[in-house]
Amino acid sequence: MDDIDRKILACLQEDATTPLDEIARAAGLSPSPCWRRIRKLEASGVIQRRVALLDPQALGVGVTVFVGIRTARHNLEWAEDFCRAIARIPQVVEFYRMNGTVDYLLRIVVPDVDAYDVIYKKIINVAELYDVTSSFALEQIKYTTALPLDYVTVSTGMTEKK
Repeated sequence: MDDIDRKILACLQEDATTPLDEIARAAGLSPSPCWRRIRKLEASGVIQRRVALLDPQALGVGVTVFVGIRTARHNLEWAEDFCRAIARIPQVVEFYRMNGTVDYLLRIVVPDVDAYDVIYKKIINVAELYDVTSSFALEQIKYTTALPLDYVTVSTGMTEKK
């Protein structure tokens, strides 16, 4: 990974449909070497996939709910079953196992409170839970899918703390 790869990644994170000629120009390359670098970044797993970002409001899922889940069960079989069941709920768009006072954190998108209540009932039906706390987002201040690229060490592919 070098500065050229970072420039390529910055372009692709901004808009994955950017024409190759523009990406190459921004990276200071001609199109062929630029394309080879993109393919290498894909093959190495740095570029996992290219997707379209959709407008939740336009699709009728403009309500975001953050759900903290605490459980009294902490065995592997329970956790695997629980994670599999929650991952199958399409309205759950992010799902994390946490440390601290909350065991799991979910981000759910729905059209309204009534739709969330349906999802809530699915969640509590999946497994015995100690506590479920829901917080509705009132305003989205910042949202990005772009990752910071300034932690990648030039040429090594390793990260450094800054």
